Amino acid sequence: MPIVATSGLPAFNRISALPSDRAEHQKIRELHVGICNLMPDGALEATERQLLRLLGQSNTIAQIHPHMFTLPMIERGENARKHIESYYEDLATLQTQGLDALIVTGTNPLAYPDIRDKIFWKPMIDMVNWAKENVTSTLYSCMASHLVLTHNHGQVPTTTTEKTWGVFPHRIVDPSHPLVNGMNTRFDVPHSRLRDVSTAQFKGAGLRVLASGAEVGVHLATSHDGFRSVFMQGHPEYDTNSLLKEFKREATRFVQGEREDFPPVPKNYFNEEGLAIIEAYKSSILNGSAVDFPEEDLETTLDNTWGDSARALVSTWMGLVYQITDHDRSKPFMDGINPDDPLGLYAGKNSDTAVTGHREGPAVFTPARAGPR
Repeated sequence: MPIVATSGLPAFNRISALPSDRAEHQKIRELHVGICNLMPDGALEATERQLLRLLGQSNTIAQIHPHMFTLPMIERGENARKHIESYYEDLATLQTQGLDALIVTGTNPLAYPDIRDKIFWKPMIDMVNWAKENVTSTLYSCMASHLVLTHNHGQVPTTTTEKTWGVFPHRIVDPSHPLVNGMNTRFDVPHSRLRDVSTAQFKGAGLRVLASGAEVGVHLATSHDGFRSVFMQGHPEYDTNSLLKEFKREATRFVQGEREDFPPVPKNYFNEEGLAIIEAYKSSILNGSAVDFPEEDLETTLDNTWGDSARALVSTWMGLVYQITDHDRSKPFMDGINPDDPLGLYAGKNSDTAVTGHREGPAVFTPARAGPR
């Protein structure tokens, strides 16, 4: 699914994007995907690139028209405000026009120690409630997932004593779900979070857990209907060096006296050579030597073990949206789709937890349709 350069946003120049004049002449139904970027200023543009690249690399069938926006409760510096004013869209306008899919990023949890902080809570809940009724499927990342689990299901995340930080192995635990079709049964996912919603909480809320890790718990789950809301606690969109940059930031804070301890090393991320470089740097710092953080040396030691699974997930998600969204982008579903069971997962099944659907046959989807919608 080629991504279309819908504005002069600088991130489009750093990924493979389809010029808008070419896109206008293609006779296929485009997908309109909202991206609610709540990341702090330092990660704002990097998150744009990560999500745009992931969307663009995931499929080559349908055009994707991304629509960047944010919410007003996130405090911004002057440069970030100018960037947003220049390239981001207005949520109210997007709500009028309609979105086929929506991605909501996490944000800095330290800025909101209580996830129900009234400044953060209300604009998020207003958007979540709108998406629930008007968007085919919404992908919630990290803290955004935690907010929806708190609001819709009463499952409040706990603050972990140790930051969940690193690259962790996961397994598919529900291979029958169309969303994980084609994914490896084992795959890695980066995590960087201070809060956790446990497996018991996900299941207690009646949600469908799709992928989980022995050390970090649930990564991927869906709402009870199987598709309207998709929850991720990890960050499959991360670049190879994203955790490295986070580690550098925390190490720099230690050097500058902004944190008391040298930061823990992200787990399962650096190889033996990288760990040796870090140990030498740490020793120099603790001995009072003024040395630069060895970012370039460390970057050459990194491996990306999560990109393929991330692209597979997003490709399938987009394909499923494409198959059931309406030709009119202001409507979430085409005629004949049951909003309470949009993928037909529960049709014909009798279960206390199943949603009664009207579509017959197994929950098997053909590849996303090409051609005019």
